[in-house]
Amino acid sequence: MLRKVAIIGAGAAGLMCGIHAVSKHTEVVLFDKNSVAGKKLLATGNGRCNYWNSDQDFSHYHSSEEDLLPSIITKDLQEEVLKFFDSLGVVPNIKNGYYYPYSNQASSIRDLLVMEARKRGVLFSFDTEILDLYKEQKKFVVVDSQGKEYFDDLVIATGSKASPKTGSTGDGYSFAEKFHHRIFPVKPALVQLKTDGKFLQEWSGVRASCCVSLYEDGEFVKMEEGEIQLTDYGVSGICIFNLSRYVSLGIPSKKESLKISFLPFLKDKTKEEIFSWLDQRGEKLKDSSMVEFLEGCLPYKLISVLLDCAHISKRATWKQLSSLEKERFYSTVFSFPLNILGTKDFSHAQVCCGGVLLSEVSSKLESRLVPHLYFVGEVLDVDGDCGGYNLGFSWMSGILVGKTIRGDQL
Repeated sequence: MLRKVAIIGAGAAGLMCGIHAVSKHTEVVLFDKNSVAGKKLLATGNGRCNYWNSDQDFSHYHSSEEDLLPSIITKDLQEEVLKFFDSLGVVPNIKNGYYYPYSNQASSIRDLLVMEARKRGVLFSFDTEILDLYKEQKKFVVVDSQGKEYFDDLVIATGSKASPKTGSTGDGYSFAEKFHHRIFPVKPALVQLKTDGKFLQEWSGVRASCCVSLYEDGEFVKMEEGEIQLTDYGVSGICIFNLSRYVSLGIPSKKESLKISFLPFLKDKTKEEIFSWLDQRGEKLKDSSMVEFLEGCLPYKLISVLLDCAHISKRATWKQLSSLEKERFYSTVFSFPLNILGTKDFSHAQVCCGGVLLSEVSSKLESRLVPHLYFVGEVLDVDGDCGGYNLGFSWMSGILVGKTIRGDQL
């Protein structure tokens, strides 16, 4: 007998699930409120689609129940993802472990997925707003403006609340709650941070390499290294995005703050070794002002802010600085403090942290409460670092559930 499968959401996870669920024994219908599939996918990687990362260490994936991740994210699934994209003819352009299609266009990945889904017989129902979902005896009922339809399996692939303009408005959480699933509080992740500081307008537009350390109530949480973008509201950039989930979860109960080292090439040096380096540089540039002393290392706009914050004259040389001024310089350049006011909202976030609890689904992502109900992608309480990890989880979870429904062994 033909099994009917409904997948709510035709994004990355939904498409991958549909492709792997459809067979001569299963009819798959992908529902989406948008007029096209994979709308959010087109914006990933700044339109280039960073679809995978060669470094699949578990430290790049996060959840309120991280101990359950190894039972879901497996080596076999990781290999399945790479084999699948190779089978589509995707030639990867790999940069520092980051995978992009060689075309450098996200539309290449989206179009190949849609074509593969149609080729395998997946059906699409676009511009479809799901009005209700419930179970009637052993069947799932999907209700939209055209009426209701009955299915044997139901997959929630609606994404999170991040980037609502792409259609991700958090419907999946309310759908999950209809089936009595609990949701770990959903907050913006991979998002910009808002900070205090009278100098924000002055440094706005600057990009600089740095090491950024996050503190909660004065306790060190995590350090990230990379390029930071300094803005009129605070800070942005990949290293900031990777710290933002902790800020989202900590505020307002914890005081969140940053310390920034603007000369990351000295990160492994002791304070004494750094002062030795500064003294040697001061000897080499003994007639240079402090602006000239730093200009070979930092952007001018940033130099001006740092010297002002350290209360150091721009005309002074390193040798002319007092011991107290050198200490202030060290603290400012190597441990620049920022108090975090909060994060930007869901409209600016790439993904969310929080979602359907992993403890309420099996290792195959089937509900432990309602048989034949599945969850894939961002609707689950799993989020990843920047660098292809969130798409990676979407692919893996989609393949896992699709093959489970189809009856394949993994």
